[in-house]
Amino acid sequence: MRPIAPLLLCALVAWPAIAIPAPSPQQSGEARAWQQSQRTDAADGSSYTRFTLEGAANAAPQAASPERPSLIVDCASAADSSSRKGRLLAAGLRPGIALKVVYVEPEEIHGTSYYPKVDVRYRTDAAREEKEQWSTGSDKNSLSVPAEALKKILRAHTLSISASDAHGAPVTLQFDLADTSKVDQTCGW
Repeated sequence: MRPIAPLLLCALVAWPAIAIPAPSPQQSGEARAWQQSQRTDAADGSSYTRFTLEGAANAAPQAASPERPSLIVDCASAADSSSRKGRLLAAGLRPGIALKVVYVEPEEIHGTSYYPKVDVRYRTDAAREEKEQWSTGSDKNSLSVPAEALKKILRAHTLSISASDAHGAPVTLQFDLADTSKVDQTCGW
């Protein structure tokens, strides 16, 4: 009867692992949906539609943040716009991490102003990597996405954005782009 005791002990120890399934982690390849909300501009009272898409960040431990990176697209629909079709108002990236800002000298100097920019490398799907300098947003916690870059981004299935965090460590932001037809329609593309 002694040989059964170790078997019984092993079965009791293993039973919870067999009986209780572990929750499955969220798959990284799973596309998130664009979240849509109506907004009103406090300055002039005009309304517009904001589209937000969350992504994921791979950053150095000292730069880790609980805030997820997100792409933000603001559009005035045809109903909210004076034109027959919708129009893009602004596009931005909230990285969720402080990025390294460089100050670029303007082409023509009027005083001592320099423009705050962030060196960005982005790749859509399997296309070649593009290098650009994107302006910081007015809140200094976001970046303005140029319209031409946004058009490329909205035609893709995946987006990878690389930059340096405030300490100079590499940061990569990943987005799985969901169906953009509603964004395209509202923005008039």
